[in-house]
Amino acid sequence: MEILNRVARHNYFIVEELECGIELTGTEVKSIREGKCQIRDSYAVIKKGQLYLLNMFVAPYKEGNIFNHQETRTRRLLAHKKEILKLNDKVKLQGYTLIPLKMYFNDRNRAKVLIGICKGKNVVDKRETEKERSIKREIDKATKNR
Repeated sequence: MEILNRVARHNYFIVEELECGIELTGTEVKSIREGKCQIRDSYAVIKKGQLYLLNMFVAPYKEGNIFNHQETRTRRLLAHKKEILKLNDKVKLQGYTLIPLKMYFNDRNRAKVLIGICKGKNVVDKRETEKERSIKREIDKATKNR
């Protein structure tokens, strides 16, 4: 199961990517495996040397009991200390934002989040990106029809 954040590629320039683990409860894992997760509005922050993911929506597990998880709780991301320090420097000094691009389970069935180190786009940048995409589509169409 792979959950993508398509809005992130539209709203941000992605400078670098980092794969992190994520700390989840049992019902969250089951709900994510069913595909009932949304990372569109979420972002990552660094607090006290730890990396956290905020605003990630995970629907309650339908067969869970009273100990089911909260839908949008803060979840800790697992990364090496050097990676977190490098991210902290980029966020604090250069004004980048940490956005989750993709969430998936690897071959060992561990939940992973692909974090993008991003710079925000303005309206003009979005128009240029859209124009480049449409030109590329036209070129691909023309070469395909030959």
